[in-house]
Amino acid sequence: MLVEELMTSKVFTVEQHDLIDRVFFLIHYENIRHIPVVEEGKVIGILSDRDLYKALGPKNNSRAIESTANSKSAELHVTPQKVRHIMHRGVKTVTRNSSASDAAGIMARNKIGALPVVDKDNRLVGILSATDILRVFSKIDRENDAREKKLKAVPEKNKAEPAPEKKKAK
Repeated sequence: MLVEELMTSKVFTVEQHDLIDRVFFLIHYENIRHIPVVEEGKVIGILSDRDLYKALGPKNNSRAIESTANSKSAELHVTPQKVRHIMHRGVKTVTRNSSASDAAGIMARNKIGALPVVDKDNRLVGILSATDILRVFSKIDRENDAREKKLKAVPEKNKAEPAPEKKKAK
């Protein structure tokens, strides 16, 4: 199976000079976890939801959440940071024609949740996530379970039916 068969072609991206509030918006409103960072269409980095949460976390932003004086609600104050300060560089990538199992191996060995899919010029054409791979694995596993169940049912069916009697030759 090829990466092209599993990847997502509609990819949201950011540029290294964008503010992380754009990343926050994309992660929360588009329900995604990985965002490639591009420059002129070429992949130069990647961000995950975990990278964003680390950047917004209490250690890095101790005054991020404040309660208002007359209210029980809280306000979020984000220190303006650019994507380039929190993105991962040296991104592992795959091509459309890469084997899905090879891509899964890269992700497992490097403990990463997504791989940008690029063309020969390193231009982004899609993204392959661990969720994409798990979805296919789950489908294949269900199909194998159903096949095994059918195969087990065949011998039991044959045992239940008596064998036809053979006619004796005279």
